[in-house]
Formats: sequence, C-alpha cells, structure tokens
Amino acid sequence: MAVYRWQDYTCTYEAHHTESDATPVLLIHPIGVGLSKKFWQPFIGQWQGPPLYVPDLLGCGEGDLPRRPYSPRDWAEQLHYLIAEIIQRPVIVVVQGALLPVALELMADQTMTRWVVGAALSGPPAWRLITEPTLPWRQQLNWSLFASPLGWGFYQYARTQKFLKSFSERQLFDQADDVTQEWLTMLKEGSRDMATRYGVFSFLAGFWRQDYRAAIASIQQPILVIMGKTASTIDRTAQDTSAQQRLDDYTHHFANARGVFIPGRNVLPYESTAEFIQALTPFINSL
Repeated sequence: MAVYRWQDYTCTYEAHHTESDATPVLLIHPIGVGLSKKFWQPFIGQWQGPPLYVPDLLGCGEGDLPRRPYSPRDWAEQLHYLIAEIIQRPVIVVVQGALLPVALELMADQTMTRWVVGAALSGPPAWRLITEPTLPWRQQLNWSLFASPLGWGFYQYARTQKFLKSFSERQLFDQADDVTQEWLTMLKEGSRDMATRYGVFSFLAGFWRQDYRAAIASIQQPILVIMGKTASTIDRTAQDTSAQQRLDDYTHHFANARGVFIPGRNVLPYESTAEFIQALTPFINSL
C-alpha cells in the first residue's frame, strides 16, 4: 500500500505490474458497506495486463475517513490528483456500478479529459438514475438523517453478517453460492471503523444522482460497457429496465461506445472475474 496527501487528507492506493510501459489502468471501486479497493482483489489476482492503480476513495478503506458528504466531483478531483501527480501519465478507467458519475466527472471536465484515454463501465446503473437528479433539498435532508443517531444505528445493523449476506444474495450476486465467506469477511473488516459510514451515507443520500446527459454527450473517448446477463437494480423507479435496455442506453448515448454481456449480475469483476477480464482485455489492448 502507498499513500499520498490530497487536500490535507491521507489517501491510499496500490500499484501492480508497474514494470510495464503500457497505458495504466485505474480501478474505481464501488461504494457500499465495507467496500474499498479490496473489492478488486480477485481481479488483481488474475490480471496479466498493463499496470494497475487501485485507490481507496476518500472515506473508504485505509485512508482518512472525514465526516463530510462526498459528491462524485470530490472523488473525481481526488483521482485527478492521483493521476496527474502520482501516476503522471494518462490512464484507462475501469469503474464499477453506480460510481460511473465519478468517471464522467473525470472525462467531461476539460481540465481533466486529457488524462483519461478510455473507460470500461462495469454494470452501470439504469439510465434513469443518472439522468433524473435527486433534488438538492432532498439530498441534504437524506444526509442529515443518515448523519444523525438514526444513521449510526442503521450502520450498526448493516455491518452484521446476516444483513450483508442477505443483501449480497438478493441484490448483488447472480448465484447465492458465490457469496463466499471471503466476501463477507472483506465487508465486515472494511466496515469495522464506524467512520466508513460517511462515504456510504453520501451515496445513499443521492449526491451521485445528477443529470449527466450533457456530460455523456460530450465524451469522445472509447467506452466499453460490460453488463451482466442478469443485471438488476435496487431502485424501484428503474426496476422495469431490462439488462438489454441498460446496455442499449449507454451504447446509444456515448459517441464512441460498444457493449458486451457476460455471465453475472451486479458485481462482475468479483463474481465473474475471468469472464470480465476476457471481455476487458481486447478493449484495453486497442487503446
């Protein structure tokens, strides 16, 4: 593990295969109870390609865990610093799930765009969720509730193995047998510090729910959308959206995008690691 300072915070990351001169791959982990850069461990273990940089987003993992609401822009600025000041060369971004807005913030901002040569989207959220924003007053109300003692109590429950196992089986993995003890132990250890709740609560409050249609339309870099054949959503307003429709929405709205289905549901780099790498590798090699 390596560390760097950004905005007076200590941030952490891992680097792998750095002996290669190929364009590095930056892995953006999802936000959730106990999730951090360790989400990518199965992927790292099987990867034989270009260098990998695997950061903890602020509020997650082994870096600082300040009590504050986090927006996709905050995390994008953190990653921009990592790319420009630490990696010091453009990267290919691989982003998991609903952290897509972080990648969009990186790629659409004209001061950042030259640092990202392409992106792979693993199981991005239903189109409605990134084009219909949560109103600011609602975001602030949600945050205030989560940041209260009610939120503290909820997080205590959400860290239990019973909840983590049930949620993973119902919402994340295609096969219940794939919810291993290793996965549950990672989540338990990752949520041991109660301060990790602020990143999770920022996500649940909906700060990532903006209208990103203009940003998507402006992005010219190559995009690969990797969708699970049984992809689903926990948001009730988007449950009528099929996996095919989700894939089509992204390939139609990005200027330079293609998509592929692989076995799995919503955490493809973890549950379908070999298939995910097989789908990703030609795209990486083409950039």
